[in-house]
Amino acid sequence: MKNDTLLRALARQPTDHTPIWLMRQAGRYLPEYNATRARAGSFLKLAKTPELATEVTLQPLERFPLDAAILFSDILTVPDAMGLGLHFAEGEGPRFQHPVRTEADVTRLAVPDPTAELRYVMDAVRQIRRELRDRVPLIGFSGSPFTLACYMIEGAGSDDWRNVKMMRHARPDLLHRILDVNARAVSAYLRAQVEAGAQVAMIFDTWGGVLAHEDYEPFSLEYTRRIVRELSVPTIFFTKGGNPWLAAIAASGVSAMGVDWTTDPRRAREIAGGRIALQGNLDPLALFAPEPAVRVSARRVLDAFGREPGHIFNLGHGIVPGTPVESVAALVDEVRAYSSRRPRANAGA
Repeated sequence: MKNDTLLRALARQPTDHTPIWLMRQAGRYLPEYNATRARAGSFLKLAKTPELATEVTLQPLERFPLDAAILFSDILTVPDAMGLGLHFAEGEGPRFQHPVRTEADVTRLAVPDPTAELRYVMDAVRQIRRELRDRVPLIGFSGSPFTLACYMIEGAGSDDWRNVKMMRHARPDLLHRILDVNARAVSAYLRAQVEAGAQVAMIFDTWGGVLAHEDYEPFSLEYTRRIVRELSVPTIFFTKGGNPWLAAIAASGVSAMGVDWTTDPRRAREIAGGRIALQGNLDPLALFAPEPAVRVSARRVLDAFGREPGHIFNLGHGIVPGTPVESVAALVDEVRAYSSRRPRANAGA
């Protein structure tokens, strides 16, 4: 591996600089991504064509000296492979033709074969690894069982996830059955990505933070624990809005805990206690500021996480469409330059 900085940070080993990659680093803020998507004709065609998915995965690495590539795909590939009929309505985001609301709906759910229904993802992983030529590690990913369940039950995005909450309170047994299927599906999906060449697995728990405090562990984190136990590569777990449960996440068996911009990095460090790495946590909207301010923000985040090994610089969520490319370039440059100038503590310091 020509650049193993990310893998070393995940193992909490000293690095020459703080590794940086960005959620949605391949996305609509890049003109070359928009050109490739236009050629594809639709987002789903882009995601389901391995050659095009490979192309957009590698695009940000041609622009910026990032320390990882992340597979270009969508978290909803798994429920789509279950036959729920994923489609993207213009200006409305993802929708499922067949939401899961009744006991009969739940009974019909089955774990898809990642080498069949999701073969296009594995083909993309293999092609990306070949074209990376070990430049940087490749991150594979999935949505968490709970986040997938949110879309499956609601049938689309939501402001309040009303149908999900109704099922939690009226039929928690049904929700647990969905989560069980999802956990088995995500485990198989991520294991297949690893077999195809992914060197790190990330689980996005985008909507875990909407759960009541006492519901987070039984309805979200417990199902992620099951998945992590079955994976043979380093794992990163990110719950947006996960502040109330940092201690539980840190003890869940993951290699790294992603934190959003509302988290105090010093508190996260204290909770992690040197047992796991941390990833985050610049507010994505900070990238809309002028370049000098972006650089100041980068240094502020680095200083807050401290000099100890085990920090991966990222945003607190994905890059926002319309983000200036120049701001991303300045951010990556500042993180690498500033972190390499600072004296670094030894592991366990």
